[in-house]
Formats: sequence, structure tokens, C-alpha cells
Amino acid sequence: MHTATPVIEYRAEIPDPLAFVRLFTTTGWDPQGHLTVAAAAEALAPTWYAVSAYAGVRLVGTGRIISDGVLHALLADCIVDPAYRHRGIGGVIVERLVAECRRHRIVDVQLFCARGVQPFYERLGFTARPDDAPGMELVRRTRNLTSTVATSRPRTPMTDAPG
Repeated sequence: MHTATPVIEYRAEIPDPLAFVRLFTTTGWDPQGHLTVAAAAEALAPTWYAVSAYAGVRLVGTGRIISDGVLHALLADCIVDPAYRHRGIGGVIVERLVAECRRHRIVDVQLFCARGVQPFYERLGFTARPDDAPGMELVRRTRNLTSTVATSRPRTPMTDAPG
């Protein structure tokens, strides 16, 4: 008996934090399982634009943009459930995210990707930064993702500045 492939529905929306945590756990990026629903809600709050993919009611893929809306955009958390990979879902998500950035004429779209997926992003037009190119990162190796501060709005340097 042949099982029909579910239709994938793409929505321009930030995923529900619980569904996001379930999908995030499939990546191996949080091996100790510290990402809570509250922490996911806080992390998702400053999202500028997101695309989520659903098979029925199940979140099977997502990606989001964090941006100032003019100069810089960071593609983050592009995840596809392992059971749904190699079906073009990730490509559609990235293409829609990039299209929204282009629609707003954002100058620079960057991303960090997991080992082994660089060719996927290269097929979508991204290029690796040369070893001698400017750019650095500061990685804080330990963070307890279970302790978060609930706020009604995203915390940003602009909104939290005195005065």
C-alpha cells in the first residue's frame, strides 16, 4: 500500500514556541535539552520575518530572519524535520526569506550554517566568506536556556536604552 505524500503548506508566520522546540530538538543543536518553551518564545520574539512549513497541523520546517529592516539580515534557525528532508522544503523556506529581504532592499543577508550543509546554501546563491575576509564572532559556550526573563516586548538596545 502506497502512502500519499502530505501536502506542505507554507505560511509567513513565526511558529508556535512548543512546536518550535519539538522541531529544534531534531537538530542536535541542544543535546542536553535545555531549550524550554519559554526560552523559545523569547528567542522567537525579535523575529523580523519567518516562514513555517506544515504537513497538516505538524510543523515540519521553519526559518526566520532577524533584521534591522534596512542594512543587515541574519537568516537563523532554518530547520527541516529529518523525516521531511530532501523534498525541497528548506529551499522554499530560504527562497521566501531571501525574497522578503530583497523586497525591502536589505543590503546584506548573512547566515551561519551547520557542518555539511554549506553546499545547500551555495545552491541558493550564498557564498562562503573567504578566510581573510572581515568578520568575527563571540561565542558564549555556556548558557542555561531554562532561565529566561518573560517580557511583553523584545529586548533590544534601542528599546531598553535609558531616557
